[in-house]
Amino acid sequence: MEERRAARIGTVSGLALLAGGTAVAAVAGGAHSIFATVLLGLLALGMSHALVVEIRRQAERRVAGWARQDSINTFLLGFWAEAALIMTIIGSSPMPVRAVGLALTIGYAASCGYFVTLRRRTIATLTQPAPAPTRDVPLPQA
Repeated sequence: MEERRAARIGTVSGLALLAGGTAVAAVAGGAHSIFATVLLGLLALGMSHALVVEIRRQAERRVAGWARQDSINTFLLGFWAEAALIMTIIGSSPMPVRAVGLALTIGYAASCGYFVTLRRRTIATLTQPAPAPTRDVPLPQA
């Protein structure tokens, strides 16, 4: 089924922040039970999946050319990767939180690369000319 939604900015960035915030809350929340930690971790994984699906939807839009929304989505994903790396390096937080920060840095950077690669592939397929039709039926002889 072809995607008919328009380009969006807030959904990609919002899902990225929700997934990251939930992952940090799973390890940094303080006096969590093991059940709460596992539940928050699973919620973060679910939101990560939703982020990948939304990135795919945004990248595979059937609009020729790179749009302003594509640039903003790319910038925001790169910004979140850099912010997570800075918070991991500078932060005086416990080691589990720093490990999650490093994982978020890698995840955000991978999401940014995935979006750019998929969007460029989609644009390339839209700008290629259609192949010439072939005739399987022989022409009538006069």
